[in-house]
Amino acid sequence: MTIAIDFGTSNTVITRLNSNTGEGEIIKLPSIAQNNPPLIPSLVYVSNAQEETIIIGQKVRDKGLDVSNNPRYFRNFKRGIGAQIQGFLPQLDDRNITFEQIGQWFFNGILKELGETPDSLIITVPVDSFENYRHWLTGICQQWNINQVRILDEPTAAALGYSSQNDDCLLVVDFGGGTIDFSLVELDLGKNRQPQGFILKWGEKLLGESSAQKTKLAKVIAKAGTNLGGCDLDNWILDYFHNNQGIVKSSLTNRLAERLKIQLSTQESAQEVFFNDRTLETYDLRLDRTKFEQILTENQFFDKLDQLMENVLQQAKRNGIDTFYIDKVLLVGGSGQIPSVQNWLQKYFPVEKIKNDRPFSAIALGALKLEQGLQVKDFLYHSYGIRYWNRRQKRHDWHTIIPTGQPYPMTNPIELTLGASIENQPSIELIIGELGEQNTSTEVYFDGDRLITRNITSGEKKVQPLNDTEKGKTIAQLNPKGNPGVDRIKIFFSVDEQRSLKITVEDLLTNQTLLDQVTVAELS
Repeated sequence: MTIAIDFGTSNTVITRLNSNTGEGEIIKLPSIAQNNPPLIPSLVYVSNAQEETIIIGQKVRDKGLDVSNNPRYFRNFKRGIGAQIQGFLPQLDDRNITFEQIGQWFFNGILKELGETPDSLIITVPVDSFENYRHWLTGICQQWNINQVRILDEPTAAALGYSSQNDDCLLVVDFGGGTIDFSLVELDLGKNRQPQGFILKWGEKLLGESSAQKTKLAKVIAKAGTNLGGCDLDNWILDYFHNNQGIVKSSLTNRLAERLKIQLSTQESAQEVFFNDRTLETYDLRLDRTKFEQILTENQFFDKLDQLMENVLQQAKRNGIDTFYIDKVLLVGGSGQIPSVQNWLQKYFPVEKIKNDRPFSAIALGALKLEQGLQVKDFLYHSYGIRYWNRRQKRHDWHTIIPTGQPYPMTNPIELTLGASIENQPSIELIIGELGEQNTSTEVYFDGDRLITRNITSGEKKVQPLNDTEKGKTIAQLNPKGNPGVDRIKIFFSVDEQRSLKITVEDLLTNQTLLDQVTVAELS
């Protein structure tokens, strides 16, 4: 069985190929999913951490566990997975809790409900996800003993889920609970091509199907993303009521704010009334579209959307594609249903090009196209570099080796020559990092019991080291020992079709190969 999972900050969707029709379909798990549409709320309640007694999905809401300020209840936990700054998480039943552990419990609960381990899994990730997050995902899949695992960007999958035979160039605006991602995808349907073997099996390359078949190719032209999602909008709405009406910030009021937002997607005004006859806790919250749009504007929401759009359109123009040649603009995710978001898009595209009829299913259904012979040609979203000592600034800094936008697999490796820095140096160490946007970093913290993320301005790059361990950072043992003033080793960097960053190290003094195509990390 092949399944695809769109793991979302707010909701999760699971699909499979129907063996009779050959088409994709949503797997309905009624015990943990909503009825219509059959989405699994990305919620976890920890009944007992030591015994790992966990409640997930719609069960959490059905039992009313999502409206009490209980430290055992977790939502939006996807945003904290792989984050460098995670804030405070409670200790439950004498056990320390991490976002990664909560996420693993959630996935394990899904696998239990499926009733069988799939043979093949396709899992989607945000455009701006870092290697730590992807490594966490593949680690979970390894524990499940799944034979084949493939990873695909969420908006690219959405383009495949929306695509028709007549549309060649698609711009996806994926506005989920935790991130907003843009991806411009060019489809080439039905030409004869050599398959690329876009499959991972824990580092081993699996061959594609026969080269005589007519394969479909999806080429990613441009992409951009940021850590801004529907849960941020919920927080802004709650902040408005807190500042203007003194409403307390809690899991309950956050849920009420989310319901107001959802109502405003289909009606001009919304109201949420809550009364607890035991505690006499009472709320009557009202919001209309005009005030909601004002809240979005005050939080620079549309300015941030403009920055993302301009980024992706500039990338497209550099690749020879003007806005006029984009056939369709596809809205994905619950927040993409907000009328002011759709009105904002009309600044750039005519209304007839904008589609939003598959907001929740497009990603998971599109991911299944990889199982149906479609190949993806992509590029690296992040840059990768090495850490060095900046003598002028008297601190460590980063030098880019592989720039963002690098197509893979790389046809020619990138060379770097290094020498020893002290007398009789026994080894050479090198820290390789994944470089994010400059001048910003993401902090994950709690405001009461709400999980919040925010960008913090700084003068440094956002970097996640890939090999900063005693064993990982030593790339060359020198025998004889090295001395300053002489080039000693040459390093070759390359990225293969599986997005594996590999290095080869040659000793220039002894002419020995010290490392040969050793994998440092799986890249984003």
